[in-house]
Amino acid sequence: DIRRGALTQPSDFRGFDMSGNTKVRIGVLAIQGSFAEHCAHVRRAGGEAVEVRKAEQLSGCHGLIIPGGESTTMANICRRWNLFDSLRDFQAKGGAVWGTCAGLIFLAERINRGAKEGGQELLGGLDVTVDRNFFGSQIDSFETNLPCKIPGDDNGPFRAIFIRAPAILSVGDGVEVLGEYVLPAEKRAEIDDKALEKIIVAVKSKRLMATSFHPEITADTRWHKLFVEMAGECEAYGSFEEDAVAKATASEIRLVDPGKLPVFIDSVFAGPAMD
Repeated sequence: DIRRGALTQPSDFRGFDMSGNTKVRIGVLAIQGSFAEHCAHVRRAGGEAVEVRKAEQLSGCHGLIIPGGESTTMANICRRWNLFDSLRDFQAKGGAVWGTCAGLIFLAERINRGAKEGGQELLGGLDVTVDRNFFGSQIDSFETNLPCKIPGDDNGPFRAIFIRAPAILSVGDGVEVLGEYVLPAEKRAEIDDKALEKIIVAVKSKRLMATSFHPEITADTRWHKLFVEMAGECEAYGSFEEDAVAKATASEIRLVDPGKLPVFIDSVFAGPAMD
């Protein structure tokens, strides 16, 4: 039961379950943001999580999560660490990719408002236009029960947490809208388009998915389960020689043991303030 983030006992974490079947391997871009929380939820959703800080660590991955953080910083680090070409190749060769919050901006084809002066490098591929800071600054962060159209799920709204979040202003043909947020009156009063009543916050397009909010810091694993299923339909990425992968692995400092982080029940976020 994944409706309230209920956990099942994870099987062996070496990439195989107890029956010997290969798990779906999900890489999590681990250069900034909430990558540790994503790794933990991938495992709870039945996948294998791999932290990606080097291009070679994409080897064998069926999917890639680009976490929240700061999109310009992530782009600068990806360029400095020579990751962009491999990330684009992973996507071009059919790997599933999911961007959350800043990761949504990273995947977008267009930034309408809020882009850094002089522009910023994007991974692209998702036919959407985003407003980079639609929901305001850090102090404007909020959470809400959000109706979502998660394919194959009818278990009710998702507890969505928006942290200095972007919004999707428009989508291209073939982009499926999975979630919309109805704007409260005070937010509508702040924006230029007074006729705008709701904003898109979750989309899916073939092997790409994006959310404005942070599913990884709730107890609900439905979005991660959906992505593991999406990635399971993709071929494992194999653009590196075994020697290169082994060398990258040997020099890696593992920062997080996925699945060892605590899970906070929703009442922690939604409950009354404590003295």
